[in-house]
Amino acid sequence: MPTQAKGGTRVWQRRERGRQLAIWAGWFFGTFIFLYCFKLISDKTIWFFVTDAGRQAADLGVRMVPPNWSYINELWEPLWDTINIATIGTLLAIVIAVPVAFLAARNTTPSVAVVRPIALLIIVASRSINALIWALLLVAIVGPGVFAGILAIALRSIGFVAKLLYEAIEEIDASQVEAVTATGAGRGQTLTYGIVPQILPAFAGITVFRWDINIRESTVVGLVGAGGIGLELNSQIMELSWTSVSVILLAIIATVVVSEWVSAKVRHAII
Repeated sequence: MPTQAKGGTRVWQRRERGRQLAIWAGWFFGTFIFLYCFKLISDKTIWFFVTDAGRQAADLGVRMVPPNWSYINELWEPLWDTINIATIGTLLAIVIAVPVAFLAARNTTPSVAVVRPIALLIIVASRSINALIWALLLVAIVGPGVFAGILAIALRSIGFVAKLLYEAIEEIDASQVEAVTATGAGRGQTLTYGIVPQILPAFAGITVFRWDINIRESTVVGLVGAGGIGLELNSQIMELSWTSVSVILLAIIATVVVSEWVSAKVRHAII
């Protein structure tokens, strides 16, 4: 910005002095906080293990080669369980998430003051707890196995699906809803013909996207006993059978790649 110099000459400056000082102060305090946090982390870090991590990783990599390909025959059932955990968990989440989304959206909730906050609380509670934590709790409640994994994936997915869906509901074209209402349609008919057709593409995309995410998460929940290939991975790690671990990791990567391909094809077909 232009400022007046002593000789009457106008000098251009990029920022006002106060604003420039505020920026410098922000950088100073940001750097101070970063250094302070780094010191706290550094004091609780055993740096010997950090510096030795490269050698340990290389040693572990050598132990995992060559993969024990004969072990692949033991993985078909755990892989199938993993896919079932992701698929059934996603479907169960959708059954619960759809009504929650309609109750959370301002333009469809029966009560903004009472019902909507409850629906939002359900969404926040679901999204706040990781699937691994859900799995830990459910394994303790219902016991280890696929059922605990399905419930963990479902409880984690409810918030994700409901949040994106209620945002899509709030962004619909109100004129289409008004047009349906003007014909004398009831609340159910307005919902069926005025709202659902507008959110159907978003709903399908959200469902496929969440299923794709759940394929990855279902491989993790098995590490705490919730079934699937993660359970097999944890077993082989505990036995230090690294050649079998490498086969499991390759199988997980292949499964995720295939699910990503299927998800992309379905989303492309929908959009």
